[in-house]
Amino acid sequence: MTQTEGYVDQSAVGLEEPQPMYKMLRETSPVFRSGPQGPVVLSRLADIEMALKRTDLFSSNMDAVDLGNVRPLIPLQVDPPEHAKYRRVLDPLFTPREMAGREPAVTALVNRMIDGFADRGECDFHAEFAVPLPCTVFLQLLGLPLEDLDKFLVWKDGVIRPEAAVGAAEHAIAAAPAARQIYAYFERAIDDHLDDPREDVLSALIATDVDGRQMSRQELLDICFLFLIAGLDTVTDSLDCFFVYLAKHPDQRRILIEQPDILPSAIEEMLRWETPVPGVARVAMQDVEVGGCPISKGERISPLLGAANTDPAEFDDPDVVDFARNPNRHRAFGGGPHRCLGSHLARLELRVALREFHRRIPDYEIPPGVQLKYTSGLRSVEALPLTFPAAAP
Repeated sequence: MTQTEGYVDQSAVGLEEPQPMYKMLRETSPVFRSGPQGPVVLSRLADIEMALKRTDLFSSNMDAVDLGNVRPLIPLQVDPPEHAKYRRVLDPLFTPREMAGREPAVTALVNRMIDGFADRGECDFHAEFAVPLPCTVFLQLLGLPLEDLDKFLVWKDGVIRPEAAVGAAEHAIAAAPAARQIYAYFERAIDDHLDDPREDVLSALIATDVDGRQMSRQELLDICFLFLIAGLDTVTDSLDCFFVYLAKHPDQRRILIEQPDILPSAIEEMLRWETPVPGVARVAMQDVEVGGCPISKGERISPLLGAANTDPAEFDDPDVVDFARNPNRHRAFGGGPHRCLGSHLARLELRVALREFHRRIPDYEIPPGVQLKYTSGLRSVEALPLTFPAAAP
């Protein structure tokens, strides 16, 4: 396959072990078109880094991906220089120090969820832990009623994985009903917080100045919409991928239990190896050539973060999972000006989840004969049954 010919099935990123595919693409077709209407996929680190940093060439605007939103999601779909003014007010809300203050609440939440299945000796980790954990943290973070959890689970699937979507245009159409409900919900939530300010992120956003003025209602809605879709599935996907890996590699799991101080480094390495968000979306702002492949203005591209994370140009022994790897400049959170705003929150949730789960349930396995089904696009599993010794009553 040449760089400008042939088509590759995008569902390949839903493989249980996509790393061999990443290697094949880097070595044989580092730039290729994934289908008649599909994006141009980049799999070589140097090209990916360039695409993430050069927003003048490759934009993250609404043409890159449409989730049913009627305006650009802030700050994801706003490019520099305007992008910077939003990051200046949003970044301080998600610093490591701010997230550290939330650790006790996240720890208590994780343990309540484990209480729900520890004495059964089995669980569907995906449905009972990986899905509700980040969704509940999100509700707490924005000061929203916890009883609204089920609504958010339906809405986030409606915009991220609508069943009727088979392509970009179909995705936007299928996602529109859920998107309208999300906007309506946050209209009411903003009104409630205006009437009753409290100590949460939504109240902080309402009180924040941007360029010397208060944020408009539209800006608040666009930020809240992004928070919902960006902060829920990504942590779910990471938890699924991590626990599948640890269930299948008990020797690595034992390292986490016996050397708890290595947990932060181990999380970075599992983010690198698993890359639960395999790729991101951009759109060409002008005619350009990448790796000898011409890309036309308006054409979508997909830099494969998973391929960047296993590129030997950056990582020694990239196919070895080394919990002590240092340095570890992985791109699981993207790169350039649009690097993930919530990376420190995600790290907190992952660290507390792995620490508390292994403190209480150190030995678990996937039952023999179970065939896991990975999703395409974002990498998660539809179900993750685990069995373990039941906790004493």
